[in-house]
Amino acid sequence: MRLFSTLALFLAVLAFHPASADEVRRETVRFDRGTSGTTINSSVRGYDTVQYVLGVRSGQKLDVQLDTNNASNYFNITAPGASEALYNSSIDGNGASVTIPSSGNYLIDVYLMRNAARRGETATYSLTLYVE
Repeated sequence: MRLFSTLALFLAVLAFHPASADEVRRETVRFDRGTSGTTINSSVRGYDTVQYVLGVRSGQKLDVQLDTNNASNYFNITAPGASEALYNSSIDGNGASVTIPSSGNYLIDVYLMRNAARRGETATYSLTLYVE
């Protein structure tokens, strides 16, 4: 019985203990009327991610440029429902021009690489998005 009580107490403590998950901040991108692009000025810290959601149509060209003060700051572009990035700036560079294969809400994830994230670094950046 004592083992059961100890186990129940342990499970109760776990249930009320907040999980220490990395933060994913999600923002929907909308262009001002009559424009085809925007520049977002923001920052990301540690293992956190800023996820921008942008609706685009098949055949459009999406241009993304990340200007940052941290050499370990990158972005990925992921198609709706995809498990892998369509574009990975840590491999291909912080400027992308991608022809959209299918219509939907694409994700642009801005993050720090592990080396900078584990040190708790912050990156201040400008993310320019343009759709043709």
